[in-house]
Amino acid sequence: MFIEKDITQIKERGSDIGTVEEQVGYFVNGFPFLQLSKAATVGDGIIRLTDTEISEVISDFDKKAADGEVALLKFVPASGAATRMFKSLFSFLQEGKRDKSVDEFFVKLPDFAFYEDLKASLLSDGYDITSADETTIASYFLTTKGLGYGELPKGLLKFHNYPDRSRTPLEEHLVEGAKYANAGSNVQIHFTVSPEHRDKFEKLVVEVLPSYQSEFGVRYIVSFSEQKSATDTIAVNLDNSPFREKDGSLLFRPAGHGALLENLAQLDADIIFIKNIDNVVPDRIKADTIQYKKALAGIVLKYQKKIFTYLEKLQVDTDFSILSEVDTFFKKELCVIPPAGFDLWDDKKRKEYFVQKLDRPLRACGMVKNQGEPGGGPFWAENADGSSSLQIVESAQVDLDDSSQNDIFKNSTHFNPVDLVCGVKNYKGELFDLKKFRDPLTGFITAKSKDGKDLKAQELPGLWNGSMADWNTLFVEVPLITFNPVKTVNDLLREQHQ
Repeated sequence: MFIEKDITQIKERGSDIGTVEEQVGYFVNGFPFLQLSKAATVGDGIIRLTDTEISEVISDFDKKAADGEVALLKFVPASGAATRMFKSLFSFLQEGKRDKSVDEFFVKLPDFAFYEDLKASLLSDGYDITSADETTIASYFLTTKGLGYGELPKGLLKFHNYPDRSRTPLEEHLVEGAKYANAGSNVQIHFTVSPEHRDKFEKLVVEVLPSYQSEFGVRYIVSFSEQKSATDTIAVNLDNSPFREKDGSLLFRPAGHGALLENLAQLDADIIFIKNIDNVVPDRIKADTIQYKKALAGIVLKYQKKIFTYLEKLQVDTDFSILSEVDTFFKKELCVIPPAGFDLWDDKKRKEYFVQKLDRPLRACGMVKNQGEPGGGPFWAENADGSSSLQIVESAQVDLDDSSQNDIFKNSTHFNPVDLVCGVKNYKGELFDLKKFRDPLTGFITAKSKDGKDLKAQELPGLWNGSMADWNTLFVEVPLITFNPVKTVNDLLREQHQ
């Protein structure tokens, strides 16, 4: 299947022939569907915090953060291009097609945070934005003739207006970081970016950091990383033979957000907040986001304390008295149902099982009520070892042709808007090897094309799906106001972004 030239190419990409052959095997055999047991709902897998509980966990978190007892870090996937935000505008510019969204864009142009920049760009070439034709305006907006927004990542676009300035999503994340990822006045934020835009991100950070540090009295520690080429997956023809470029070389493609597990695994912090680049709001409605981010972090610390206490006690070889208490915690609070026959196991075997399962990364996942948005839903699902646990599940992971599975999937009441707080260290304070807790059988196969030829591509297990399948998981209900993504440019006209 592979010749010497292929093996050299694979090694130069930082991968190995065994990994690539494994990927081809997934194309041949497919990925198994996840077996859903039931939808997670409030009181049955999803925690609904009372006002008192929120106050308690936030108070504990705030104290530990202020004292610098916990190292905090905010992780923001920001490598995606904004091209899809402007799909209708590109159709208008390139093909003369227009729909209602294009009409709305031009009618409400002055309401966008980038309006003044666009106005200045046009004026520099002698155009008045109030009289220029719409094709010219679109051209100066989308192409490098002007702002070049059609070629930039979302993180660098002007999203929100303020009296003294306009802010990009990157800046909104800096502000958020100061509000809830602030440990002893140090704010660590890590952005994953694409190589071609990294210099622009770094330039913007250099420009804006002094003013935000002064405003919030903090010291920012901002870092960047890129998706590693070694995580790209091989593409194949429809007959599962390797797809080759015109020069005969193998074609490798980015493997989706699951590839970012490599980036996440290299970060050293006690608590890591994960949130997408485009899910930001103006300051006037940030309060709920800040409150619930702190609450999720407080929940992680609260459960970590329990888990670490149990693990330390379980290390005493002769102590089986605590097994009943751990069993209740494991099933009722961590929502893990052991394999069939578990209650018949002897004490030593049960203790070994608990130690293995408790000694895992922990995540609290914010869940908003489902309003028809696409995204991973919260479910109880069966695992390869016969246990059942809480999983964030995408529709592609479920056999929707199976009526019983389809019914369970449709009964989901909530979904996760990429809102996670993670504890990635064990009870000894050591970082977990996150790759050991990924389920490799939860990847995706998609249909693509290259140079007019159909091909099959493969995505690695999603960062918050299969890549975290073997984590201890808590689902916590959060308000819908904490989810305000910008999928199209006209989403910026919604009241939440004005």
